[in-house]
Amino acid sequence: MPIKMEQLISIGVIMILIGFVIVFLGTFMAAKETTSKTKVAVGGFIGPIPFGFGNDKNFVWFVTILSLVVFVLWIVFSFKFGR
Repeated sequence: MPIKMEQLISIGVIMILIGFVIVFLGTFMAAKETTSKTKVAVGGFIGPIPFGFGNDKNFVWFVTILSLVVFVLWIVFSFKFGR
């Protein structure tokens, strides 16, 4: 008996939801067991202005500079291969 496309989609969605539940449960269980000093930083661009925020000053600078480098590379490659 062949499996229909609708059944495959349903199975895929259910597997994704089960994966999310496993990840969230693992995260909550690990957070209860130990205390860690995790450093987090996020960076990006709003138009031409780079930004970064996080809980460690050095890591924020690193992420901001890294996003600036990625932005410059994107500009260079878009002009080189875009036309």
